[in-house]
Amino acid sequence: MTKLSLRAQNRATLDRQWLISRRSATALEAIEHLVGMQAQAPQAPYVGLWTRLVDFDPMELANLLETRQAVRGSLMRATIHLMSSRDFLAIRGLIQPRLEREVYSNTTYGGKRLEGLDMQSVLAAGTARLSEAPATAAELRDHLAPLYPDRDAPSLAHAVRCLLPTIQIPPRGVWGKSGNPTMSTADLWLGTPITQTPDVDALVLRYLAAYGPATVADAQTWSGLTHLAEVFDRLDLRTYTDPSTNRPLYDLPDQALPDEQTEVPTRFLPEYDNLLLSHANRTRFHPTPAPPTRPLLETLSKGSILHNGYLTALWRRPKQSKKTEILEIEPLTKLTPSTRTAIETEAQTLLTFTSPTATTTDIRFLP
Repeated sequence: MTKLSLRAQNRATLDRQWLISRRSATALEAIEHLVGMQAQAPQAPYVGLWTRLVDFDPMELANLLETRQAVRGSLMRATIHLMSSRDFLAIRGLIQPRLEREVYSNTTYGGKRLEGLDMQSVLAAGTARLSEAPATAAELRDHLAPLYPDRDAPSLAHAVRCLLPTIQIPPRGVWGKSGNPTMSTADLWLGTPITQTPDVDALVLRYLAAYGPATVADAQTWSGLTHLAEVFDRLDLRTYTDPSTNRPLYDLPDQALPDEQTEVPTRFLPEYDNLLLSHANRTRFHPTPAPPTRPLLETLSKGSILHNGYLTALWRRPKQSKKTEILEIEPLTKLTPSTRTAIETEAQTLLTFTSPTATTTDIRFLP
């Protein structure tokens, strides 16, 4: 098997993530190519599409949500994802086991709080409430509390949110709007139930098309599914070797790889972008030596900056208004003058996208 260096893995995945060159595609095509986008930060997918598409208009995604062509709901790793409606219906059933593990193992809402509970009765009660009208978590708690007075109402509401195919409806996640997370279900919001025969083979192939080459463990990290080795075994896949671990890397049989010396522009990623969460071995995106160690989710709660294809700095917008826009950049390694210039140039492009009417912009580099 051909050995595939970490740099080659880096370039291959960046190419499939549309981060080497922006693509001329629709927002819906991009969302489906990426098999969904992390969306617990409601505005994150807009930045994720801006950094990947030519001339992306945020109102294009807003329209997809408002016309129900795209939805935001609990999926991979039991987190909120933006998906096309057809993908949500096709994939949600596969993720159910992962969501069940989340419900019962959750340290805040699971464990003894759910012991001996007739969960089907709780879900039926939750469905009845959502059939009346979409509901916030607080409204679900208020509905469930008197029905189960000896139980923890927030735990019941959490179970309903995870175990039913819930969707956070607009205006949540719509550009320029805000609102508390308000839930409906797939069959109520889309008029169609989730598929009862989801195709795990197709899901693995789509994962490799967007995130490969990858190991079985990588695919399981991304999806939260287990026992995927048997799926990889029955698929017709090309195999490489990761020289740092000697593990096999799987790929689509006809997928070309870019030259590992390909130059990569500086790219800004939103909070929790799936690029940095979808592999068990994330060293393909870290420079050598790696940046200072800190908890991954703490790091990714801010936006990420890739320079030359590697995680180099973090960013956030501490102040947002129509007239003044500030963007803070927190380096993870010492920046060379050319790296700093490249980051500052792309930061200004980002501010033009996020705040086109701002009269004052300020890009600040933190220590």
